[in-house]
Amino acid sequence: MRTRLKELRAREGFNQTELAKRAKVSRQTVSLIEREEYIPSLLIAKRFAKIFNEPIENIFIFDEEEL
Repeated sequence: MRTRLKELRAREGFNQTELAKRAKVSRQTVSLIEREEYIPSLLIAKRFAKIFNEPIENIFIFDEEEL
């Protein structure tokens, strides 16, 4: 899974701590997701989608072989 989280966070001018507070997760969780070392739950993914006003599939991109 690839993620556009870092790109979207930069677009909005958030640092990891600010985004984490908005998404109700730790800063470490944001960092792990951005480094593609952690796949978020559907609830957390939905929170990011709401924050960035983007569909989940525009933030988290799965390769066909992963599905």
